[in-house]
Order: sequence, then structure tokens, then C-alpha cells
Amino acid sequence: MATFVLVHGAFQGGWVYAQVARQLREAGHEVYTPTLTGLGERSHLADRAINLDTHIQDIVNVFKYEDISDAILCGHSYGGLVITGVAHEISHRIRTLFYLDAYAPADGQSLVDITGADTALAFLSQAREHDGMIPPIPASVFNVNDADAEWVDRMSGPQPLATFVQGVRAGVDAAPVANRTYVFASKNGGDWFVDTHARLKDTPGWKVHEIPCGHSIMLDRPAELAALLLAEAPH
Repeated sequence: MATFVLVHGAFQGGWVYAQVARQLREAGHEVYTPTLTGLGERSHLADRAINLDTHIQDIVNVFKYEDISDAILCGHSYGGLVITGVAHEISHRIRTLFYLDAYAPADGQSLVDITGADTALAFLSQAREHDGMIPPIPASVFNVNDADAEWVDRMSGPQPLATFVQGVRAGVDAAPVANRTYVFASKNGGDWFVDTHARLKDTPGWKVHEIPCGHSIMLDRPAELAALLLAEAPH
């Protein structure tokens, strides 16, 4: 039996992994889909003071209090920064880092460092108007499938700006985790991860996959994603 910890992206919650989690559990594995502070069913805790460190600690505490080890740790989108920070703290508890159409930051990088000045200015402008919070980006921007897009918009909530501007203390290359996988959604609606995909597919030590679907792979291709995650399980 393997243990999977699936970390969602910005604006969302553990709810987004329901289909994939069910398939992994049906295959006999243990699955955790924690929701980061201030989002999803924890939206009542939303506060402008929440930053990347808060979200990293959320996941570190899941490992600590659930006594998890040898886990396959998956992060989607913004969740890539979170799992990178987690790996810096508790690499000895992680079997595989699994980046799902996600940011894979270098030392000190924040989300806005990666996305660039125009995006940073747009987020700052939104945060000034919404007490330090960034309204959710419509699902259509990320090419979420038509059947799920309205539901995703309804379930998504504001993200604290501080989570996007704080950098990771150590980047993906510093994490002493032997197994690393990257899954690129080639029809995700933008070019956010094109450079990351191009860099990692030629980097030794990485397994890189490409799925022609929207950004929310867990909704567009749940069975295909579950199969890729199961391939990381010990045999």
C-alpha cells in the first residue's frame, strides 16, 4: 500500500481531487487531500496574513500528525511551491515529488517571480481592492472542461496575496528527494508552464509526462492521472 498526499492549487481546496482520490483508494492506497488554510472548507480562516510558509506548515503538520512516511507528494499549480517547501522541511518522509502542471521554483523564487512583473502588478492591484486577497481566476482561463467549469468557479475562493509574493527558502533542485515527476497539461489555456516543461524534460532525474488537456488534469483526465500516480507506488 502506498500513501498519497495531494495538494491543490490556488483558490481551490482538497475537493478538487475527489475523483482521483476515490480511484487511488479503490486501488487499496491511503490518500490525503488536505485543504490549505483560508481556502475551501477552511475559508472561514481566510486572512491577508496567510503566506506560503503557512501553507507549507499545513502540509508538514499533516505528515506529522498523521504519521506519514514514504509518501508520494503531489502539488498542482501553486501547490508546486508548497510541496517544494515541504520537501525542504521533511524530505525524509517523501518518496516522490509529483508536480502536476505546477510551478517548480528555484531557491528564493515566489510565484510572482516566476510569472513576471505584469502578473505581479495585476495581483497587487487586485489585493489593494480586496483587503489583501486576490479574487479567484475564472476556470475558463485555465481551459477547465465545460462540465466542471461552473462548479469550479462556484467552489473557488480568494487567495491571500502573501502566498504569491513570498519565496521558497530552497528550490526544487535543493530538495534531497530521489524521485521527481512532472506532468504538463499542454492545453491549459496559457504558457505558464511551457518553460518549466521544456527545462525539466531534458533534466536528468526527472520523469516528465504530457497530457493534452486543460490545467485541471484531475478533472479532465482523472483516470490518466491516477494511473501516473499509481506508477510511483512501490511494487
